[in-house]
Amino acid sequence: MAVFQRGTHGRGLRLAPTATAVVGFLVLVELTSGILQGYYTPLLTDIARHLGIHDADVNWFEAAQLMVAALVVPVLAKLGDMMGHRKVLLISTALTAAASWGVAFAPSFWFFLAAWALQGFYVVWLPLEIALIYSRSHHQLDGAALTRKAAGILVAGLELGVIVGALAGGFIGGALPDMLWLTLMIPAIAVTLCFFVILFGVPESESRTGGRLDLMGLTLLSTGLLLITAGLTFMRINGPGTWWAWAAVVLGIAAMIPFTRYELGHKDPLIDIRLLRKPSMWPVQLTAFLFGVSVLGAQAPLSTFARTAPAEVGYGLGASASVVSILIGVYVLGMLAGALLYPVVTRWTTPRITLMGAAFMVALGYLMFLPFHDSTVQVLTNMAIAGIGSGALVAALPSAAAAAAPLTQTGMATGLTNATKTLGGAFASCVFGIALAGQALGSLTAGAGSTAAPLEGYLLVWTICGVTALVAAIALYFVPKLAFGPTLPVD
Repeated sequence: MAVFQRGTHGRGLRLAPTATAVVGFLVLVELTSGILQGYYTPLLTDIARHLGIHDADVNWFEAAQLMVAALVVPVLAKLGDMMGHRKVLLISTALTAAASWGVAFAPSFWFFLAAWALQGFYVVWLPLEIALIYSRSHHQLDGAALTRKAAGILVAGLELGVIVGALAGGFIGGALPDMLWLTLMIPAIAVTLCFFVILFGVPESESRTGGRLDLMGLTLLSTGLLLITAGLTFMRINGPGTWWAWAAVVLGIAAMIPFTRYELGHKDPLIDIRLLRKPSMWPVQLTAFLFGVSVLGAQAPLSTFARTAPAEVGYGLGASASVVSILIGVYVLGMLAGALLYPVVTRWTTPRITLMGAAFMVALGYLMFLPFHDSTVQVLTNMAIAGIGSGALVAALPSAAAAAAPLTQTGMATGLTNATKTLGGAFASCVFGIALAGQALGSLTAGAGSTAAPLEGYLLVWTICGVTALVAAIALYFVPKLAFGPTLPVD
């Protein structure tokens, strides 16, 4: 069944009615994903007070979820290729819904931490959706181009969900200050409804490989990723002088050697190493890792920089919480614009050049912070530029990976972009935490008990974000010029 078609004059691409319905349902899924990512942010202080923990302990939430996401995404993506992407999407949504209800009614910190970590299953939603759409468009000559258009729409739904979630979380949390459990039920309800949207509105992908899961490869990969992410997390929390955290990272990297050798000799590997070696694939996965540094690691430093009072430490914006929300909002709106512009720009140039341009925009946005960070207008401009590039990359990377992979491995390829992006975020979380928290200067506000990092720490954060984006753009230069074109590769 053809689910995509050309425009009436052959120049534009438009989704056929059946595909429009499928993408419409999947946009609702991404809207829910955005709500999960934005809703809790204004409530973190209230959650810390409710659980009786210090504000610094909130860092454990992000660390635990990053570890779970890094572990489960490659596995679920591979299972999507084997069993069907819709089926695994349903399973991951059911697990996320259960975890969200656990967050709402968690009786203790450790129960809350476990539930929050298991919410990380939502990270696999977008790769599975891209793989599902790509699978159903393979009959069309321009299936890859149509997948890029659908990816832009999905990411736009995601970013809209982040905005809606953040606004709703702040408003509902303020309206129900003494009923946090009721406030936290909203995301759980949204994910539960999302399950039924997928169940009744999304058809299964057409290509499935079957077979058995590579359990030995899973064990080796999980061991390596767990050691790396755990080492980076404890290094951030306990400082760079923690020798056993470094040892965990080294052991995790070393574990990738037997994993690679085993996968090369396996007839149905968890991750196809030979595919990753292709010139149209390895730059995409490297870009995903480098992009994770800024997209997952830079927003918290932006927030603390903006809140810092210049009268006390000589830098910062002295912004209120509402101004910080505007800064984040401009960044998210930039991402939304970038996601929608990505498929349009690729029709004017090529997907490869568009990917490089998006990476250069991210680099420009963050490197502009080095000379221009003294006013709200300057910071807004920088974040808007970085946001447009980031939005394009969020939409581009899964669809580019799908276009570079055989039809039976699209789930694995798209899932890896999120897994490597998560690892990049874990790396950034560690390095940025050390840069900003390791050398503290005087009190920000009287009696607040918080400290301000040196300006050099923020300059280092922005430099790392800009340089990693530049390296990503250079890596993408080595992609074949006609990669990710409008037609699908031959399986």
